[in-house]
Amino acid sequence: MTSAEHTGLSVAVDQNPFLADGARTVDAIVTVEATDDLVVSVPPAPRVEILIIDASGSMGGGDKFAGARRATLAALDVMPDGTRFAIVEGTDKAQVVFPTQGPSAVASPQERANARRALDRLSPHGGTAIGTWLGLSRLIAQQHPGAMVHAILLTDGKNEHETPERLAEEIRLSTGVFTCDCRGVGADWNPDELRAVASALHGTVDIVKTADLLAQDFATMMETSMEKAIPELTLRVWTPVGARISFIKQVAPFIEDLTARRIETGPQVGEYALGSWGAEDRDYHVQLDVEPAAADREKLAARVTVLADGEILGQGLVKAAWTTDTDKSARISRRVAHYTGQAELAQTVQEGLTARKQGDFATATAKLQRAYHLATASGNENTAKLLLSVVDVVDERTGTIRLRNKVDPVDEMALDVRSTKTARVRKEP
Repeated sequence: MTSAEHTGLSVAVDQNPFLADGARTVDAIVTVEATDDLVVSVPPAPRVEILIIDASGSMGGGDKFAGARRATLAALDVMPDGTRFAIVEGTDKAQVVFPTQGPSAVASPQERANARRALDRLSPHGGTAIGTWLGLSRLIAQQHPGAMVHAILLTDGKNEHETPERLAEEIRLSTGVFTCDCRGVGADWNPDELRAVASALHGTVDIVKTADLLAQDFATMMETSMEKAIPELTLRVWTPVGARISFIKQVAPFIEDLTARRIETGPQVGEYALGSWGAEDRDYHVQLDVEPAAADREKLAARVTVLADGEILGQGLVKAAWTTDTDKSARISRRVAHYTGQAELAQTVQEGLTARKQGDFATATAKLQRAYHLATASGNENTAKLLLSVVDVVDERTGTIRLRNKVDPVDEMALDVRSTKTARVRKEP
């Protein structure tokens, strides 16, 4: 393992650099860790929080809208005084319902009370146009230049009142302007729509099964947002002539494919935006295709650098060494193997659920049986537990499963949404 550290940020590379004679594929797990020292050294940026609440007619069913109001207030309660905030009402239109003047209010006991009164005046009506909600949130963010802007978006339905193209364009225009965590309540929303928003805007997506659970979730998201002190980290990857990047994926704490986010910044150099950070660590799987060298020769396959605002904070080297010693080349990095399995697990779950929805029960059974094996073998207890809501284990010894005849749609959606959350495997000391 190689590592480099500077000003509270470390970059560690875990790999087996030895390749069989003539082999081209190099795999490495790159761990980026930001410490409290880095977080406290960053000058605090102004903060803006935008709470985007679905107020469409479907939110009037049961306790959903009352739960959304309680959740909004719970988020405001944990927001430090002095933080700017705005509340957006989302229907087939979008409007700022608080504050009534200006792009944002400054959190204080009085402004929280004013926000509560504004929320009490709302009632569910109209449709759902998520791209329009993002567009208004972007306008709010743009009126706070230099601020870290974070949004929480809640919906219970599908984006039925604008075209998919409009949503995609609003996501594109909002990328890099603000970050956004997305939540769906109940089982009538579209995971792919919220995944697209959260992925592009460096946020999370999750399901909240019932409205009574929203308040705690909103408070937790707000507290996590307040811990993000570094507005943006960037991963810069240099590769030598003759080498190319097959993919770069975040593999922990959840899987996110960064490959298509590459921005070319120079000869053989590309950069990948990593979003805002607090004191935390994330793992990335880098796979490279390299020109083979002669046996017993080592060369640099990639240089991975982490930057903040143009300043280099850490760097790691991915190496390749060709050998005729099969014992050396056959060794697989424990962490590379683990995260390759976690990526396969997520993909297999998605494929199994898709097959089930399409009525291809033979494929669904095979895929979800494979997923259950991967989850239990890798220690991903959360995914294994979620799988047991849609399958029954017939034989624990062989891992044989069968599909359940009746599945709660909320449980199926939870498996879908949370399948990309990985079990961590820590770097070697």
